[in-house]
Amino acid sequence: MRKIVLAAAVATSTLGLAACGETADSAGETVDAMAADVEANAEAAGEAVEGAATDAADATADAAEATGDAVEGAANDAVETAEAAADEAAAAVDGE
Repeated sequence: MRKIVLAAAVATSTLGLAACGETADSAGETVDAMAADVEANAEAAGEAVEGAATDAADATADAAEATGDAVEGAANDAVETAEAAADEAAAAVDGE
């Protein structure tokens, strides 16, 4: 009887250890999967930040170009206005 009880205890311990081994393997696989997910999410976040930075740089460059065009246009208008005023002043002096 004692041998049967002892054999049952050993069998139970063996099954428990086997279950722990499978649980450890499963836990290891779960940790690996979680690490892969974290890495993928970090890469996606990095790409999103890089994309946003690129978009912001492009928008800034476009705004700078538009501002440059506006300044150039205003300068041309000012030159034309000054030339017209000079012509009028010259005509007034000449008595025209």
